[in-house]
Amino acid sequence: MYLTYQDLAELFPAVKGIKDHKLEFHTVASSSTDQQPKGIYIPYREAGNLKEAIEKGAIAAIWNEDTETPSYTPNHFPLFYTNDLTKGLKDIMELYLNKLSKAEESVNTTNFLISDEESLKENESTYDIAVMAERLAEAAELGKQERRG
Repeated sequence: MYLTYQDLAELFPAVKGIKDHKLEFHTVASSSTDQQPKGIYIPYREAGNLKEAIEKGAIAAIWNEDTETPSYTPNHFPLFYTNDLTKGLKDIMELYLNKLSKAEESVNTTNFLISDEESLKENESTYDIAVMAERLAEAAELGKQERRG
């Protein structure tokens, strides 16, 4: 069971580009250098090299609403806008875990390529989406506390 356009449209109602509710995402990547076939790119810890992400297979992106959209972005390319990329990534992971838990069988799953372990507040890497979601929640909470302090 893949993450779909419909899933993301529910989380991020502000969207630009083609609206294809049957579009499936096979990869979620936080780095533009990662191979991301049929990927959704989320530049939550980098400046956001959308061109490179597209070259590596991204077919959509989550984009910070305060960041200018690059002029080379194809008109049909779906961009889902948010004001907090870290929270957006956390929300995607939680939605996907919930979706997987309700699935009767899941042969095909979306791969999450979150390569910046330091931003997840631990040095050991993991590919377990539940662990990544928990670490993102901790990082988001720490960020809120730092902004308040």
